[in-house]
Amino acid sequence: TRQNIQYNWPKLEDVPDILAELAKVEMHAIQTSGNCIRNITTDHLAGVAADEIVDPRPYCELTRQWATFHPEFNWLPRKFKIAFASSTGDRAATLVHDIGAHIVRNDKGELGYTVYVGGGLGRTPIIGQKLCDFLPEVDLLSYFEAILRVYNLWGRRDNIYKARIKILVKERGVEAFRNAVEAEWNAGLRGGDLTLTRDAIDRFKRHFDAHPYRRDAAADLADHERAQADDSAFAAFCKRNVLAHRVEGYKAVFISLKAPGVAPGDITAEQLEVVADLAERYSFGEARSTHDQNLVLAEVAQGDVHAVWKVLKAHHLATPNIGLLTDMICCPGLDFCSLANASSISVADDIYARFDTLDDQYDIGELKLKMSGCMNGCGHHSVGHIGILGVDKKGEEWYQLTLGGSAENDATLGDRTGPSVARADVAEAVERIIQTYLDQREGEDETFLECYRRVGMKPFKQRIYA
Repeated sequence: TRQNIQYNWPKLEDVPDILAELAKVEMHAIQTSGNCIRNITTDHLAGVAADEIVDPRPYCELTRQWATFHPEFNWLPRKFKIAFASSTGDRAATLVHDIGAHIVRNDKGELGYTVYVGGGLGRTPIIGQKLCDFLPEVDLLSYFEAILRVYNLWGRRDNIYKARIKILVKERGVEAFRNAVEAEWNAGLRGGDLTLTRDAIDRFKRHFDAHPYRRDAAADLADHERAQADDSAFAAFCKRNVLAHRVEGYKAVFISLKAPGVAPGDITAEQLEVVADLAERYSFGEARSTHDQNLVLAEVAQGDVHAVWKVLKAHHLATPNIGLLTDMICCPGLDFCSLANASSISVADDIYARFDTLDDQYDIGELKLKMSGCMNGCGHHSVGHIGILGVDKKGEEWYQLTLGGSAENDATLGDRTGPSVARADVAEAVERIIQTYLDQREGEDETFLECYRRVGMKPFKQRIYA
C-alpha cells in the first residue's frame, strides 16, 4: 500500500543479484525499511489527472533526493512517511501520513503547499493536523528539514509504540509542535541552502515532461464507443476500470489485481511480463502501482483501450471491479506474515464468494473494504468504509469491524461496531452490513459512506448482532 512491489520468497543468496538487476533499470530497495524516511508517494494519476493543479511528481522527486541517505535522518525515532496530493480529490491518503503536503495556489495564484503532520494508521490511528496553511513553493525542503529536526529531537526512543510523530504531535499539541518547527526553520534554514531555485524546480519538471501524445487521438472516440456497444463485457470494463485523462483522446486504464480466487494485490511473473509489454506498446513504457494494490496504465490512447482489454482479459487481468466491494485492500495476514494475528486472504475469499456477481456489486456501488490481519494496519482498515481487523483471542481468530472510515479529503477513522465476530461469521456480518445499507439508502445515488454518515451506527449494529 506504499505503491511498491514486493517479491515473496527469494532465497537470501539471490538477493544481491535481484538488487543488481533492479539497479540496471533505476529501481532499488533503499529505505524501504527501518527508522528512516520511506519512499515518497503521491496520486497514481499524477501528471494525467483532469482535476490536477500541477504535476506533483517533480516535488516528490525533489523530496526523495533530499531524503535518500540524509545523514541526519537515517536513524529517526521511528519510520517516517511522506505523501503529496495536487488534485481536488486526495487519492494519496495524505492525511494518514507523517507529513501530508497538498499542493495549492493562494489568492494571488502563487504555488505552495498546505502541510499536514502527525497522521498515521497502525495500532494508534490518527488523522493528521494542519501545520501550515500556505508554505511557499521554494521553501518545501527547508520546512520539511525543520519538521524532521524537531521530531528527531523530541520523538520518543524509549517506547517503540509511542515513537511515531503522530504520538508526539498528539501529546505536545499541534500548536506547540508548530512553534518548535517555526523556531527551527527561522534559525537558519529559512532562506538557506535548501531553498529551491526556479532553475532547480524547472530541471526536475523537465524529467516529467508530457509524452508525445497523438494529435488525432480524440478522433477515435466513435470507434471506442462502438466497441463498448458491441461488447457488454468491454463496456463493463470501461465503466469501472477506465478513467478520463487530462488530454482529450487518452484514458487511464486500471488493471485490477482483485480477481476471484486470487490473493488481493498478487500478480504472477507471467502477468507482469504481459503488463510490461502492454505498457511498452500502449502507455509510453510506463505502468504504475496504486496504494489500493492495483496497477494502472495511465496514458493509453482511447482507440487502443479495446486492444489492451483483450490482452488483459486473456491473462485474467480484466476484472471490472475498481472501486467496488471486491476491490478490497487486504494485507497478507497469517498466511504469509509473522506479525499477523489472523488470516486475511481466506476471509477475503469468503466475502468475494458472497458477492461474486458483478450485478450485485454494481448495485451496491462505490465501497472501500479494507482488511488487516493485525493492529499494525497494513491493510488500512481504520479508514475503510468497512474495516476489518483480525485479532487473536486465546489462539482463535476473531475480527473487529468498523464502519464509516475514509482516507480521502474527508479523512475519518471508522467507528467500531461492537464486539468482534468469529472467523466463520465475518462474511455473514459483511453481508448484513451491505443489506442494511441497501435498505437504508435514499436512492441508488447515495453511497455507502453517505448513508452511514446520515443514519449512524444503530441500524447497522442491530443487524450485525441480531
